[in-house]
Amino acid sequence: MKDGKFRNLTSDELREYMRKHQEKDYLLVDVRQPKEYREGHIAGAYLLPLGELSARLSELPVDRDVIFY
Repeated sequence: MKDGKFRNLTSDELREYMRKHQEKDYLLVDVRQPKEYREGHIAGAYLLPLGELSARLSELPVDRDVIFY
């Protein structure tokens, strides 16, 4: 979250968050592998495989909520 805090969300909480916020207010990050992403992902999700996360942290915005799944 933008306030520097981390929270776990259920799938229902994520749906509600996405319903209440505009897509420009957050970044949804899919941490699965490219093949899994190609097979299906949440619309608008940014692919960043978990194994690459630490090396690519600079790609993440600091002015928006970042939601990983």
